[in-house]
Amino acid sequence: MYFTAQQIAAFLNGQIEGNPDARVNMVAKIEEAGESQLSFVANPKYEDYLYSTHASIIIVNEDLQLHGSVAPTLIRVKNAYDGFASLLQLYNEMKSRNKKQGIEQPAHVSETAQLGKDVYIGAFSYIGEHVELGEGVQIFPGCYVGDGVKIGAGSRVFAGVKIYDACSLGARVTVHSGAVIGGDGFGFAPQADGTYKKVPQIGNVVVEDDVEIGANTTLDRATMGSTIIRKGVKMDNLIQIAHNVEVGEHTVIAAQAGISGSTKLGKGCMIGGQVGMVGHIQIADGTRINAQSGISKSVETAHQALNGSPAFDYRTSLKSQAIYRNLPELQQRVTRLEEELKTLTELLKSTASSPQTL
Repeated sequence: MYFTAQQIAAFLNGQIEGNPDARVNMVAKIEEAGESQLSFVANPKYEDYLYSTHASIIIVNEDLQLHGSVAPTLIRVKNAYDGFASLLQLYNEMKSRNKKQGIEQPAHVSETAQLGKDVYIGAFSYIGEHVELGEGVQIFPGCYVGDGVKIGAGSRVFAGVKIYDACSLGARVTVHSGAVIGGDGFGFAPQADGTYKKVPQIGNVVVEDDVEIGANTTLDRATMGSTIIRKGVKMDNLIQIAHNVEVGEHTVIAAQAGISGSTKLGKGCMIGGQVGMVGHIQIADGTRINAQSGISKSVETAHQALNGSPAFDYRTSLKSQAIYRNLPELQQRVTRLEEELKTLTELLKSTASSPQTL
């Protein structure tokens, strides 16, 4: 299906520069786009491609200053990245109108399960006792949905996901392949003989509305109570969330981050890749943590940017890194100063001990 620049601009409330009848039927990266394809430029690093691309339509920021002639039709919007994301969302919605429905065979669906309207359950999936699936829920092939699980309307659980007993997912939740929700938390009590005794994990995991959980991410069930992922949280692939953790609303977490038990993250936090956090701490609202940082104590001041291991103020950490890189030179300077100081001290001693002459 083709769309014109005029149609796209109307949807995005943008301004057209060029041919309003230019048509596209595919999207592509700016450096690879060709005829009848749409792309966008939001990062200044990619602006040079504007003057060489073969794309038919490009979405750009409304304040972009051109430095040469541009062949494609431009659509200027307030935020090009956000506008492009809106188009992709529209594309997904159009695809979902033809989404799968019904129960494929072979699949096991318990007689006590409650299935909403237009539910899809893929082949080789297992739906346990007293499961509740809301309207339009999609369970793709090879999934396990344990007893008593609840999944809200419009949620999608991709192939190979495992959801343990009594866990709860809200509406419009997306869980990508390989994720495990509700596995036991890491609870073992050390014994006098050096062994460890397992502490039963009898809680669950509660995922609120509009959450996205990346592939092979694991959310451990609580020892008691709930591990809670608040609404709007976005998690990348390969993330570990331990027992009784709470992740605040609209927090984003990048790949390979690990959050230890009973840690509480505030609202709107941004957690970089491979960040590690100890357990039983509090992270204030709006905290931003750079990749590979280690958080060893609570963050009490909101909207801080942190870096390093152990992490501290971002700007201070960058200054420290600059000094660290210059340590060899600084050592040489200190050595020279010590030698000069020694020479000066010896000279002063020699002068003090010499007889005075008139």
